[in-house]
Amino acid sequence: MDLQKQTVNAGVPLAGKAKTAALLSVLSMGLGQIYNRQYAKGILFLTVQCIYIYYIVTSLAGNLVGLVTLGDTPTKLKKVGKLYKNVAGDHSIFMMIYGLVALLFIVILISLYVYNVRDAYRNGLVREQGKRTRSFLESYSHVTQNSFPVILLSLPMLGVMFFTVLPILFMVLMAFTNYSAPDHIPAKNLVDWVGFETFHNLFYLKQWASTFYGVLTWTIIWAVTATLTCYFGGIFVALLIQQKGIKMKSLWRSLFIIPYAIPQFISFLIMRNLLNYQFGPVNQYFRYFGLEGLPWLNDPFWAKVTVILVNMWVGIPVSMVLVLGILTTIPKDLYEAAEMDGASNLQKFRNITFPFILFSTAPILIMQFAGNINNFNVIYLLTKGLPANGDYAFAGSTDLLVTWLYKLTLDNQRYNFASAIGIIIFIIIAAFSLWNYRRSRSFKEEDMVQ
Repeated sequence: MDLQKQTVNAGVPLAGKAKTAALLSVLSMGLGQIYNRQYAKGILFLTVQCIYIYYIVTSLAGNLVGLVTLGDTPTKLKKVGKLYKNVAGDHSIFMMIYGLVALLFIVILISLYVYNVRDAYRNGLVREQGKRTRSFLESYSHVTQNSFPVILLSLPMLGVMFFTVLPILFMVLMAFTNYSAPDHIPAKNLVDWVGFETFHNLFYLKQWASTFYGVLTWTIIWAVTATLTCYFGGIFVALLIQQKGIKMKSLWRSLFIIPYAIPQFISFLIMRNLLNYQFGPVNQYFRYFGLEGLPWLNDPFWAKVTVILVNMWVGIPVSMVLVLGILTTIPKDLYEAAEMDGASNLQKFRNITFPFILFSTAPILIMQFAGNINNFNVIYLLTKGLPANGDYAFAGSTDLLVTWLYKLTLDNQRYNFASAIGIIIFIIIAAFSLWNYRRSRSFKEEDMVQ
């Protein structure tokens, strides 16, 4: 540990030159460094502060004000002579984005300011001990040698802030506006902050609440059923293939993997045609044998059963491959000892095989549950959320929250409701995944398998 850090960690009281340098740096970036006779570093900090002040005065302050107001001048037609001319007004969404960018710049400035004060304080302590502070070149050499990983990570961190954090903040903020068709779509109209009104309407307004609770219930049922059927179906198929006496195991494994290897949008569109009520080959065969055929995709109940069955078709191979790999890692002597004790096949599965599988696959099981809550492909490509439900607003009987969100966004321009639903989906998945993962054995006994 270098001398400066040792000094700070030793708890030297704030006094003398260190206190003066810190106070000067609070007044203005770089003054503390100049007081510590680190002139080049101080001028560099001062230059950065001047640049920031210039941008705050010329643009950042206006952008922050725009973030608060979201504009007050709508686009309108203005009569010029004998003609009407379209006069552009404020664009609320652009103002929100520019405001968020300004906010991130302010956060960076605050971080630099805090670093500037800490740097001045530490160097002030060095001077109090009668030692010489580093020159600019020595500081540069120290930073490049000891903080090189931090320098390299700073650029990706900036990218994360502007390309990951900023879009997320924008999505979250939309839930607190009235950004929706037909009355609040820029550039013709302005968007206003409405607080939690969107969430209140989603939970309590009859039209939205009945849709939200209905779609949410089906989403949970779908996620649990789809996860468990694929998980236990994969275990069942893997155990069957690994049984003694089964020939051509490679062929069986390949046959089950083929559905997963085909792009899903092709598989689901083919299944959609196969299960067509009137012209689909499946119902044609039913009628050939004198049966009525089933409304696979036309009846709300059968449509839900169909999406679960089709999901098993593409989901079981994933679990099967995973379990096949785990089965090869289970020590054979455990089964031999169990057979010597007279254990049945069911007892061996319950006490040896399944605990090993569950221990290794619990985190993946949780990820599959989270993935099924957002399983857009199966629902949208197979049913498009249909059949229609007269009690729902902009949603069908098989719509999940994520497909409903898609329809609200791209088909109906209800961006505020879509944003609120996106936040709710995130809270459900994050809370459940975190809670369940912390209760799994793989988390509690993470050092069991090396």
